[in-house]
Amino acid sequence: MTTQLEWHRSRAWQTNSALLLIGAGMLALARQLVSENDHFTIGHSGVSGYSVVLYVAAIVILLTSEIDRFTFPIILAVAIACRLVTLYDDPAMSSDVYRYAWDGVVQHAHINPYRYVPGDKALASLRAPNQDLFDNMNRRDYAHTIYPPAAQALFYLITFISPTMTFMKTAMVLFEGLTMWALVALLREMGVRREQTLIYAWCPLLIWEIGDSGHLDSVAMAFIALALLFRYRRKPVVTGLFLGLAVMTKMYPLVLLPALMLREPRTGKIWLRGWDWKMPAVVFALIVAGYAAYSSVGMMVFGFLGGYVEEEGMQSGARYFLLQLVQEVPGLHALPAAVFLGFCVVVFASVTFWALKVAKESNQSEFLLPAFGLAFALMLLFSPHYPWYIVWLVPFLALVPSLTVLTYLTGFFYWYTTDLAEPGPKMFLANKYLYAMVLAAAIIEAVMRKWPVHRQYMIQAEPARETL
Repeated sequence: MTTQLEWHRSRAWQTNSALLLIGAGMLALARQLVSENDHFTIGHSGVSGYSVVLYVAAIVILLTSEIDRFTFPIILAVAIACRLVTLYDDPAMSSDVYRYAWDGVVQHAHINPYRYVPGDKALASLRAPNQDLFDNMNRRDYAHTIYPPAAQALFYLITFISPTMTFMKTAMVLFEGLTMWALVALLREMGVRREQTLIYAWCPLLIWEIGDSGHLDSVAMAFIALALLFRYRRKPVVTGLFLGLAVMTKMYPLVLLPALMLREPRTGKIWLRGWDWKMPAVVFALIVAGYAAYSSVGMMVFGFLGGYVEEEGMQSGARYFLLQLVQEVPGLHALPAAVFLGFCVVVFASVTFWALKVAKESNQSEFLLPAFGLAFALMLLFSPHYPWYIVWLVPFLALVPSLTVLTYLTGFFYWYTTDLAEPGPKMFLANKYLYAMVLAAAIIEAVMRKWPVHRQYMIQAEPARETL
């Protein structure tokens, strides 16, 4: 006797067939990205737009359809193929990967990478053997390296094998494999099917920014995913180790620290008692040790950080979209950046209090939600100008699917491949579109949480609550 499926459900072979077709389309678009770098056909915005449509369709199919043992291999095969297609191409949207390799080369010459700018005469002997790296670097004549110590140690190790742009990109893609492993392990322990990693593996933002551009954020994502896994397993020292490495690779993961705190079984009357302080102690010990290892240059160990803050308008407030939006209100044109930064402090203090409250009351996967909240709040308030800054939200999205964050990621990815991706009035307009889309998605998600009629269409709900 044949079981009649509900109209919205499909059999596993139908799911796999649909994913194969979508995967073939995504692979073709990854190949088109490489082609667009040489000559215009449909434009980068055309490639990104179609990629977003296919990606969202794949997520909907995965979350609402039956699967079998062939589904996960299909997901992996498509993810790997898309990255291999872009791996050997010159990066399209950013040249940062050349600086990574250059910093490694400088260290192999027994020179502190923070000491000189690449164009300094002291490094002239390194140019000829590494001319491709030198010629393609940005800010080579005035900016000291900005990358923290763990990143520098990694650059040293990678260039020990091969000091080339292609191998550096290969290493960044391999770190994505580590992220996938951690996500699969964490989903399995949470009782969620591993195929949900499609949300990470097929994200076109990652195919572009990691596979094609080779951004260091891949390493930060891997360390963050491992920190989340070991926080779930209640291993504070190992959690602190990986969170510290993430911070020493890209500084922004430091905001996750409150959400990854562990509450000890015993409690005390004093507020500071009852918390397991091993995790933050390990994090800060790694930070101190990392900078101490490169401290021979003194304060230059912080590299171009100060110059970058000024260049990106973080001091003046020109960087912050929400501040600029408020300044359009009559009477608020002169609102200082200090007021906005004060507002940011209030927001992060509130989310931090929530994170600590969750850590106190629960020992399970509920910590993921405030961790995700801290990461997402940072991006919304910081309003980055570059799409690779937001890729670290994708592993969280795979663990705690959210329409709001999915809209933010895909919207950001699309708008920043259009003609509006130009600092100034155009980018302000792009952010208006983006934040309006995110607000609309948040309202829809709130309604869905109030009246969760969509649950009947879902194969498996997320244990850490359905939405952010």
